[in-house]
Amino acid sequence: MSFDVASLRKQFPILQREVDGKPLVYLDNAATTQKPHAVLDAIMDYYTTCNANVHRGAHQLSDEATRRYENARDAVARFVNASAREEIIWTSGTTEGINLVANGLAQLLQASDEVLVTEMEHHANLVTWQQACQRAGATLKVAPIHDTGELDVDAFRSLLSPNTRLVAMPHVSNALGTVNPVKMLTAEAKKVDAWVLVDGAQGIAHGNVDVQDIGCDFYVFSGHKMFAPTGIGALWGRQSVLQDWPVWLTGGEMIQDVTYQSATWGVLPNRLEAGTPNIAGAIGLAAAINWFSELDTRALQTHEKTLLASAHEQAQAFDGLRMIGTAPDKIGVLSFLLEGAHPADIGFILDRQGIAIRTGDNCAQPLMKRLGIPGTARASFSIYNTLDEVDALFGALRKARTMLA
Repeated sequence: MSFDVASLRKQFPILQREVDGKPLVYLDNAATTQKPHAVLDAIMDYYTTCNANVHRGAHQLSDEATRRYENARDAVARFVNASAREEIIWTSGTTEGINLVANGLAQLLQASDEVLVTEMEHHANLVTWQQACQRAGATLKVAPIHDTGELDVDAFRSLLSPNTRLVAMPHVSNALGTVNPVKMLTAEAKKVDAWVLVDGAQGIAHGNVDVQDIGCDFYVFSGHKMFAPTGIGALWGRQSVLQDWPVWLTGGEMIQDVTYQSATWGVLPNRLEAGTPNIAGAIGLAAAINWFSELDTRALQTHEKTLLASAHEQAQAFDGLRMIGTAPDKIGVLSFLLEGAHPADIGFILDRQGIAIRTGDNCAQPLMKRLGIPGTARASFSIYNTLDEVDALFGALRKARTMLA
């Protein structure tokens, strides 16, 4: 299936720039993706035509802003196949979404309860549950991974028990690219009647997220990982769960009635959305979703697999390079170490050649310790990357190897 990546790239203005006189090769997409004109234009149009607060104003600008803002909620609901628009809660991103759930959970946990996570968690999907368990005196359990970076499913099953209250896991590992079988793992968790939260930060941009099919109770993601602005994200939660979930933030909008002595909360989604929201961000996220939804998902996925296959092939043939994370099912991430070179030095040399990657522990320190390494160099690919850019990465690595020898 043909895919016109050159035409797609023209929609991203930043991809036309240079770094130190060299064409930008942007391979840090797991950290954040670049933004197409459709998203940039939608944000600018909001600020220049109907900038106003939502739900509150008795004037036309507020009505127009409210309509766009709530249409954005509908777009997210359709994109993840929510059963109702009220199941979409705006957040600042994945981290806030997880914290919203975790702070509510801390009010529900008992000392005999357990929360199960995995060894491949980003800090945002680990420290939050640590804190919730500590507040309640509950137990945090960790499902191990194999050396390839693949989850040990048998061990995961063995750690589930009648005391398991919630399971939290990444859809895709940000550090390794491992794709977890979230539908199957959710089904296992449901056998012990546990709630399930899927950290979708890395999964959302690759298409075909269907929360009904997965069967989870919560799915959280950030807009900036899928071509939308920073500072906006969404928590999808099953309505039957969210409607009674303990509130975290309090303030305006989420109130039903308030006196000087007490307050009651409104209905979904308001009850979990306190304060003035990121209106422009929500509109930008909807623009990204609408833009992305018009693309051929199968062709995009084929293109991304082709990029990763080329990167793996060249990595395997590269003397002194060790790939970190070789699970059979992966998406768009090549984490690696180069013999005799610190990842930070690799990143610096590549940057001088216009190539942007990530170096360090990828906000997954326990995972790095499990793998016996301090961190990695990480190249992560998106739909606008090209095979020529994969070649450029390895050409730059050959230069780095020579300079660092």
